[in-house]
Amino acid sequence: MTFSELGLGPEVLRAVEDAGYTQPTPIQEKAIPWVLQGRDVLGCAQTGTGKTASFTLPMIDILGQGRARARMPRSLILEPTRELAAQVAANFETYGKYHKLSMALLIGGESFGDQIKKLERGVDVLIATPGRMMDLFDRGNILLTDIKVLVIDEADRMLDMGFIPDIERIVSLLPRIRQTLFFSATMPPEIRRLADAFLMNPKEITVAPPASTAGTVTQALAIVHREDKRAALRHLLRTEDVKNAFIFCNRKRDVAILHKSLQKHGFNAGALHGDLPQSVRTETLEAFKQGDITLLVCSDVAARGIDIKGVSHVFNFDVPIHSEDYVHRIGRTGRAGMSGRAFSLATSEDGKYVAAIEKLIGKEIPVIAIDGLEQPAFEEGDDRRRRRGAKSSDEPRESRGRRDRRRGREDEGRADERPETRADEAVERVEQTARPERPERSERGERLERAERGDRAERSERSEGGRHDHRRDFRADGRPRPERGHRDERRDERRDDRRRRRDDDDLDEAVLGFGDHVPAFMMRQRARPAALETGGEEG
Repeated sequence: MTFSELGLGPEVLRAVEDAGYTQPTPIQEKAIPWVLQGRDVLGCAQTGTGKTASFTLPMIDILGQGRARARMPRSLILEPTRELAAQVAANFETYGKYHKLSMALLIGGESFGDQIKKLERGVDVLIATPGRMMDLFDRGNILLTDIKVLVIDEADRMLDMGFIPDIERIVSLLPRIRQTLFFSATMPPEIRRLADAFLMNPKEITVAPPASTAGTVTQALAIVHREDKRAALRHLLRTEDVKNAFIFCNRKRDVAILHKSLQKHGFNAGALHGDLPQSVRTETLEAFKQGDITLLVCSDVAARGIDIKGVSHVFNFDVPIHSEDYVHRIGRTGRAGMSGRAFSLATSEDGKYVAAIEKLIGKEIPVIAIDGLEQPAFEEGDDRRRRRGAKSSDEPRESRGRRDRRRGREDEGRADERPETRADEAVERVEQTARPERPERSERGERLERAERGDRAERSERSEGGRHDHRRDFRADGRPRPERGHRDERRDERRDDRRRRRDDDDLDEAVLGFGDHVPAFMMRQRARPAALETGGEEG
């Protein structure tokens, strides 16, 4: 089948012919007719099979008729990374050069002013990353009420990068009557649920088993010690016929370290990761495309959708943690029917990640040996779990069965005791639990108590030493107060005892709960009238 049999217009066919393509790929052959009919499409195909052209070519035909209005784009394409968005924009320029379609690229790291000017003139095709898209929408620079076609590309990568909440909000702002195209290289359950929510009676197109690797890529695995990984990579770079290659690391910090190491050993290498300024990322990627850079050390930001013709090798310096990323990484080579080679460097701790990858792709990765380097074996899962859960002490952790047998012997030893002894011990434990001991007062509390009692005694002595208030001997009407008998003195003594016990309880309660660190302001007693301190009554 040729492109002319798919129903595309003459302008698009001429642009495709100028680009050097004559036959469509399987995903293009199946998807383009349904997109031209206006159907929602759910496409799943392995990376490097031409998914981008399967929606850009029919979109150019669909948008060829009509005119965009200011700040109201007619179509929206959402991409997970800036590099992938820029590549889709380049495809529109290539295939749409015989159409007068306007396009705007909204990605981070670029000037807001230039992007706003394009939107104000009106655009037919809006290509954006979700973050910058929502920034401009919240500023009031975009109106989404005229969107006719929505494309969500690399949906599984959107899920990994945490863009799904933004995608859901964007979709809620679009017209309900629209055409939605949903493409992904893998189809996990979360992506399937999103597709069911966003698409209306979609046409499902699957041209290869989900998460399968291209048959044109030769894969190999080298198991080395962690400290030998750089030497192993340099050996492969020197022994393989490397024209150009992607070298993937799991962390941005490792990208910078490996980049400097390769430059130190005389390799022509560049670095690409998400923390670099957008201008540097664009310049580095363009230099790699032009051949000015032979080796591109990068993070997974370059693992999706970047189409560079003729990449001969892919090296996984780190085994990816997520098995789906392996499919996307090695998909940078062996594209458009060309052959490629992919090598992965694994350590003894990476056994579970390698097993997950082999389970996903449905086949084992051949293991090769590196000359001059020892090849360790993968660690068993039980050993990893035991080492992860082991205590820091030198004494080995006791197994569950051994611990249960030891407890059984202890129970048998207790069974030989007399029942009366065990019953007495049980009663004593219950009594101790029901009668908690009063916490001892701290030294500070006792010192404050003695000072308080000394102050009361000193005030009483001053009162008895000639500073007696004679007004207390008479009542309010002037009649003399009767003398106090023994009963009244005993009553006063009981009252003083109650006050003293209350003071002691207050001190104990203050200490309880704070220990020896009681704030000073909580130890102060309330001021009492002088009559209460001396035991008398005010007349």
